[in-house]
Amino acid sequence: MTPASPAASPPRILVAGIGNIFLGDDGFGPEVLHALVSGRASAALPDGVRAVDYGIRGMHLAYDLLDDWDALVLVDAVPDRGRPGDVRVFEVGPDDPGAAPRLDAHGMDPGAVFASLAALGGRLPRTVVVGCQAACVDEGIGLSAPVAAAVDDAADEVLAVVSGFGPAAVGGPVDETEG
Repeated sequence: MTPASPAASPPRILVAGIGNIFLGDDGFGPEVLHALVSGRASAALPDGVRAVDYGIRGMHLAYDLLDDWDALVLVDAVPDRGRPGDVRVFEVGPDDPGAAPRLDAHGMDPGAVFASLAALGGRLPRTVVVGCQAACVDEGIGLSAPVAAAVDDAADEVLAVVSGFGPAAVGGPVDETEG
């Protein structure tokens, strides 16, 4: 009788909520992270997934990415991707950091985080952005109505992305035609 092979370890996935909660809809990423960890989402995050609210701490994210994650899911408010509250899921590759959201009202441009990671000698893992079109990033606490209404759907999108990152998927090529 052949012994059963040990189960493969789940992929290590970092879910990063980014944004400034003091600038209206820019607080979308942190709010989605709260939904994921507080039980508001439709399911719990699986083993191997770490969810962190980075807020505006871009260098903290760059240093954490040095831990050699299999995949990264960025959750952020994004500009020019439809009507306020529209949620978009798209992939960015290491050679195309310009495709990452560049709202930067929070002082944390993901492209700058990717450049910092490269300068530190790290590699960008397979990266998917779950972004929501912002309505207003003026000073003020709280999301606009359309963006607030998108939080739970975005949390479910994060869960769908994470569930799609099986062992074979995290090392696969980036398909830049999607999104």
